[in-house]
This record gives sequence, structure tokens and C-alpha cells, in this order.
Amino acid sequence: MSVTLIAGLGNPGREYAATRHNLGFVLVDALAAAEGLKWKKEPRFESETARWDVRPGVTRLLVKPQTFMNESGRAVRALLDFHKVAPDACIVAYDEINVAVGAVKISVTGSAGGHNGVASLLEHVGDGFVRYRLGVGGTRPAGMDLKDYVLGKFTSSESLIIDQKLNTFVEGLRLLLDSGPARAMNVLNRRDTHEPEQA
Repeated sequence: MSVTLIAGLGNPGREYAATRHNLGFVLVDALAAAEGLKWKKEPRFESETARWDVRPGVTRLLVKPQTFMNESGRAVRALLDFHKVAPDACIVAYDEINVAVGAVKISVTGSAGGHNGVASLLEHVGDGFVRYRLGVGGTRPAGMDLKDYVLGKFTSSESLIIDQKLNTFVEGLRLLLDSGPARAMNVLNRRDTHEPEQA
């Protein structure tokens, strides 16, 4: 059986629900809703998971680590080990300060770039997982601490962009799953997606 892990990063708890740092959760929630999948609490993996059986022998497992962001790698590692999945069959969706709001970039290597969730993944999983980077950058006030910014809520104009782009984010993730990183990078990394779509 072929298993692909799709982990959306975020922090558990209602107080974090609408923050920039939880955009990974928002994406996997949207994909699960589109596919009619149900979330299941998995305490042994410190995660919530939603199983997506695409066709016989092909399963995609959506994951929301419940460890808090800076220990995300621990939960993902446990699931990779249990399902015998290699890091290159793992997609991790997360907020990216170096990408404009509404844009998506895909990469397969690199540093954590100051992202504690990615740092935890590099520590526990190693490099090689596919990064689905959802832009939250461009509006941090001068002098504001990065942690305060990512744990803050989207502005009303940013929320509008995210709402308008959510289907695009989901379709980009489908492209990545169906066609692989090289094809998805070629399409998505070139696309200028930070402007709100016209009604």
C-alpha cells in the first residue's frame, strides 16, 4: 500500500484558531471538508488524523499535530514510523513569513527559516519532506517580534485574501499530490497569487 502523509502545522486550542501560525491547520481542514473526511483523535501519535483512501492501495493521511508548533516533528515522526513512510512521501503545509499573503511556494530542501515547526521537523524527521509554504508575510509592523506577529490574527484585508485563495491552496495541494513536487513547483512557484481575485 502507498501512504502519503499530509501534515498541516498549527497550535491546538481555540485561542490559536484564527492566527497566522495556524494556516496549515486551515488548509488540511479545507481539504478534509472537500473530501468529506472525518477527523479522528489519535492520542498515541499526539495528532488528529483523517484517512483519505483515494483508490485501492493508495491512501493519503491528513494530520494535525496536537503537540504545539515547536514539537510538531515528534508527532510526524511517530506517524511516519508507524506507517513506514519515507520523509519524501510527507508533505508539510505551514505559514511562511517570507512569502506574500495569498501566495504559495513549494520546496523540498532548506533551513527552518526561523519557523519552529519546521525546525522540529528537521530535528526529528530530517530533510527531504515536501514543504507547502503558505504566505503570511508582507505586513509585519516595524519592530514587532516575529513570534508576536505569527501568533497574531489576520487583518480583515488579509482574511479576505485567505478566504478568496483557500480553494486555490487546496487545488495546489491536489496538484502536488497528483503530479509531484517538480510539476507543482513549476506551476505554483511562478504564479503571482498575492492579489485578491476579482469577483
